Amino acid sequence: MKKTVLLFVAIVNAAILFAQPAPTANLTIFSEDGNKFFLILNGERQNNVAQTNIRVEDLVQPYYNCKIIFEDKALGEISKGTLMVRDADNMPVDVTYKIKTDKNNGKQILKYFSQEPVRPDYIAPSNVTVYHWGRPQPAPVVQQTTTTTTTTGTPGANVNVNMGGLGVGVNININDPIIQGSTTTTTTTTSSSSHTTTTHPGQPNQSEPRPNLYGDCTYSYSMNPKDFEEAKETIKASSFDETKLSTAKEIISSNCLYADQVAQICKLFSFEDSKLDFAKYAYNHTIDRSNYFKVNNVFSFSSSKEDLSNYIRGSR
Repeated sequence: MKKTVLLFVAIVNAAILFAQPAPTANLTIFSEDGNKFFLILNGERQNNVAQTNIRVEDLVQPYYNCKIIFEDKALGEISKGTLMVRDADNMPVDVTYKIKTDKNNGKQILKYFSQEPVRPDYIAPSNVTVYHWGRPQPAPVVQQTTTTTTTTGTPGANVNVNMGGLGVGVNININDPIIQGSTTTTTTTTSSSSHTTTTHPGQPNQSEPRPNLYGDCTYSYSMNPKDFEEAKETIKASSFDETKLSTAKEIISSNCLYADQVAQICKLFSFEDSKLDFAKYAYNHTIDRSNYFKVNNVFSFSSSKEDLSNYIRGSR
């Protein structure tokens, strides 16, 4: 009986697991110079109207073949065979790439910009046009209009013949289809239906996600992994906690972090006071403040955890 119950529970859990939708990734591409473009993923055009900032959601594959065609033909095209939308652990991410001008040759290139974990509650800014993968754009709709114009000529022709003054008159009526005919004009009009898009209204007065320039990390990009690793190496290079702390504060004064990244930097300090000082400073430079409880794990003393909690409550 016990085995039967366990088997039943396992089957139910498996059914629930398979019933859940597979996690998907999101891709944002924007033009640094404001050049409008068309985005093609795996041969499927995403937008009929050229845009400068495009987001594609519900991406199920780990990478895509990407092609960018600019509205301005003089800018050429960009092709990328493997555009990754997953992290090193093969987990879907919300990744952003930017189109910029190569300083060496002046050509347009596509470069990695940033990534973050997928957030179900994410609302795209109002200046970003959102598309959903798997909803191909409809083919152009051709409408044909036929207009018939009928021109009616003289229904007959009268011919009078006088023969040598004999007073003989001949009247002939001629009905000619060429004279009395019709003209048919065909006008063909082609119209294209637009791609189905979802444009989120965004937040009031909210612009495109941006780096943290003024200490405000709401709707901001985080440091990309490469820059974050370089930042940690810079902090570790200092011999004293005091220097490490000032360096760390200077770095994040113009950048935004996730709670996990804050915890990683805290672990670089030798003393509890330094960890607590940085954790307090970094709170206002954190994107996912709801996850800040993760930072508590770096402290050895419960008094430090309580001190941080009191600071956070006072900051809200």
